[in-house]
Amino acid sequence: MRTAPGAAGGNGGVKMKLIIAEKPSLARNIVAGIGKMEKKNGYFINDEYIVSWAFGHLFSLADIEYYAPPKNGRARWTLENLPCFPEKFHFELKKDSASHEVDPGVKRQFDLLTSLCRRKDVDTVVNAGDADREGEIIVRLCVSNALGDEKKRFLRLWLPDQTPETVRSALSEMKGEEEYENLASEGFARTYIDWLYGVNLTRYATIRTGKLLRVGRVIVPIVRAIYERDLEIRNFVPDTYFVIQSAEKTNGELVELVSKNKFAKDERDKAQAMADLYNRTGAVVTDVKSKTDVIRPGKLYSLSTLQNVLGKKYKMSMKESLEIIQRLYENGYLTYPRTNSEYLATAEKDKVRAILAGVAKLGYPVRFRDSKYIFDDSKIESHSALTPTYKIPAKDKLTERENQVYSTVFRRFVAVFCSEECIAERSEINIAVGNLETFTLKGTVIRQPGWTKYDDYGQKDKILPKLAVGEVVNINFAPAEKQTVPPKHYTIETLNNYLKNPFKEDKAKAKELEESGEVDDAEDYKAVFEGLELGTEATRTGIIDNAKKSGYIDLKKDVYTIMSGGEFLINSLTELGITMDKYKTAELGKALKKVYHGEMSIDDSVKLAESEISDIFKAGEGVTNLILQADPEPTGGVYGENVGKCPLCGSPVVRGRKSYGCMGYKDGCTFKSGIVICKREITSDEMRMLLERGTTRTLYGFISQKGKKFSAKLVLRDGNVVFDFAAKQAEKPGEKPEEKKSAAKATAKAKTPAKRSTRAAKPKE
Repeated sequence: MRTAPGAAGGNGGVKMKLIIAEKPSLARNIVAGIGKMEKKNGYFINDEYIVSWAFGHLFSLADIEYYAPPKNGRARWTLENLPCFPEKFHFELKKDSASHEVDPGVKRQFDLLTSLCRRKDVDTVVNAGDADREGEIIVRLCVSNALGDEKKRFLRLWLPDQTPETVRSALSEMKGEEEYENLASEGFARTYIDWLYGVNLTRYATIRTGKLLRVGRVIVPIVRAIYERDLEIRNFVPDTYFVIQSAEKTNGELVELVSKNKFAKDERDKAQAMADLYNRTGAVVTDVKSKTDVIRPGKLYSLSTLQNVLGKKYKMSMKESLEIIQRLYENGYLTYPRTNSEYLATAEKDKVRAILAGVAKLGYPVRFRDSKYIFDDSKIESHSALTPTYKIPAKDKLTERENQVYSTVFRRFVAVFCSEECIAERSEINIAVGNLETFTLKGTVIRQPGWTKYDDYGQKDKILPKLAVGEVVNINFAPAEKQTVPPKHYTIETLNNYLKNPFKEDKAKAKELEESGEVDDAEDYKAVFEGLELGTEATRTGIIDNAKKSGYIDLKKDVYTIMSGGEFLINSLTELGITMDKYKTAELGKALKKVYHGEMSIDDSVKLAESEISDIFKAGEGVTNLILQADPEPTGGVYGENVGKCPLCGSPVVRGRKSYGCMGYKDGCTFKSGIVICKREITSDEMRMLLERGTTRTLYGFISQKGKKFSAKLVLRDGNVVFDFAAKQAEKPGEKPEEKKSAAKATAKAKTPAKRSTRAAKPKE
């Protein structure tokens, strides 16, 4: 039975409390809150508390070889021990990635924690991991492994921020660890499931393709989303259409009207006929409205919405922004960063009043506001929105980038609690062309800036022409040629929004509803609380960064694009029957949330993952277009490897240093093909497929002489290796695809093989 390690019973007597922080910086802040502690080697102590720390994860799940020891002592990746479904998951001290031995620093710190946990004068151990599921299990693992069968009272120190005041308050309100059992269960279930997907499918895909592929429960749907969007853009063919529009002056002011009716590119005559009808009918003002309205500021920030703004405004990557936000949190300037909520808890009202008092002393016009738009317990899972704390830094204390992040959070906080309303005059004019169509013009003019003086507000004044009801509007409708436009690449903002709720359709009125106070975010929070999001606020940044490091996606400024490695990953997984789409990931996400709510056991959620992984392996048994390798290297092949029979003479074709060549060359056979074609390595498996079948599957990642990416199949024609662009004319490997030259038969020229790292990275979520 799989359980959450770390639950401990209590014993009588009040002695010393041992507080174990997740990392040294948190330990220092706890010590600052307690005050007057003596520093020892690896811990602090006074008459009541001992404070020590881990270095983040001291433990990690054992690899497959622990459960299925290698034969002859030689560890290698093989299909023989896949899939691996442990009866009981085993954690071990983290190993050095180079030596594969336990890291000496990790062992030294854990030995210290063990000795502190087992001290006779320590009767209470306190989990001071970060206030999330990951922090929960980091310290639980340390304590359960340090104490073994020994039982001591186990408490939880939950810190929404790291100021001394909050530390002192939290120390007086600690709850028993059993209160956080469901949080720990979700954390362990998530860890087990991610191990099952990452380890099993990374090895399986790598063995089947002969190329290292990092496969994970969340990384694959993220890469797939970017790949599919880029594919839409790449394959987009613009289409011409017509609309009718008018831009004429009435009373000296320009009135622009664009019809909602659209006409196909061969329907210009129909568009002209409708324009003529509109012009004959004439246009009259039927309604004029004007009202004074209060424009609300944006909501407080969650981690994702803050990263969206920082990416768009400062071109700050998610990795960089999270590092800075975390640093500001550890310095006590911001509340806990990995939050998925934009609301505050009702229990925090007094704390907010105290922060506002400090902000007001700096000259900002703020006052406490008690509104459902700000305080809403139903939209908080674990942590409230990001806000400044009462500890406000001087500008010279922060770097330029730190100040950009802090001021973004601070200014939004001021805007939300600003005592000056933003007042706008909203106007609306309806213009009717008979009973054919009614046009609505909308305008907004800011009469009192209010909070917009302190926080960004993108909307500019739009002044409407002065028209009265019953007035005739001059029109001259005519057809205007338009073209459809491709979808846009994902940006930090749009990808984050997609990952938060991948099943939500864009709502054009979302911003308008928010400004009017009719907040329509219930669907988003429902998706988060049900587990429909891809990744979490705590993990998403690291997963996306891992996808970048793996060569799957690229980020320039704040725009994501797919890389050749990402195309290879998605297409290889598709051929292997590994869908790993948003539907599968969300299904498991929902299961994990059920674990968190106590509606499902860890074991049952893990079985769901095992069932899907089993199905993948069963389906893969029928896949024959990928070659099995018993012990693959993470390169495209091995020097001297036999890859098949020569199409000209039937002799063996072997992989050389720069090309694949026929061993019948001594008898005059001329068959030869480059290993690297158009800057893309042709793997031994791909060459083997080509020689066996006369064609490969579609290969991605070729780069033309002009630097453009393209994809194509390789085919054998008259003993030569050539490109086949499906419906396009076959072209020479190395030839610029856009030129479409007529010569279709030519031997590929060899280039130096591309270098590829042979060190396997640890599979990520």
